[in-house]
Amino acid sequence: MSELKYQLNEIEEVAQSIAKQMHHPIILFKGQMGAGKTTFVQALIKQLGFETKASSPTFSLVNEYHNQDKKVFHFDLYRINSLQEALDFGFEEYLDSGHYCFIEWPEHIIKLLDNYHIIHIQITCENKRLLVFQ
Repeated sequence: MSELKYQLNEIEEVAQSIAKQMHHPIILFKGQMGAGKTTFVQALIKQLGFETKASSPTFSLVNEYHNQDKKVFHFDLYRINSLQEALDFGFEEYLDSGHYCFIEWPEHIIKLLDNYHIIHIQITCENKRLLVFQ
């Protein structure tokens, strides 16, 4: 487990540190609304060598980013009300793909997962965050 305190202008360095510690392709992002989950996903995707700028998949549920042979599936499951809803749109196929799956608001799908990391982001001040990586 790592705990990192950072200012928003230091997010690239923090994302670089986390990218080096990742051993599983499935990363769960937790934190209150506005904590910076999507912003951190953007920084992490950049550190993994993707040139695409990530955006929030709130309405599409999943955004897909490509870089040569690698993919990132970025989920925002805030609007999902049950595990069945996730299964209905083929969530398990994404998990079984072997590609990165970055999942915001993972509460309803946690039962499907075996190996994953959790990144919890907490607001400590207006432009400061505490990130816990497990």
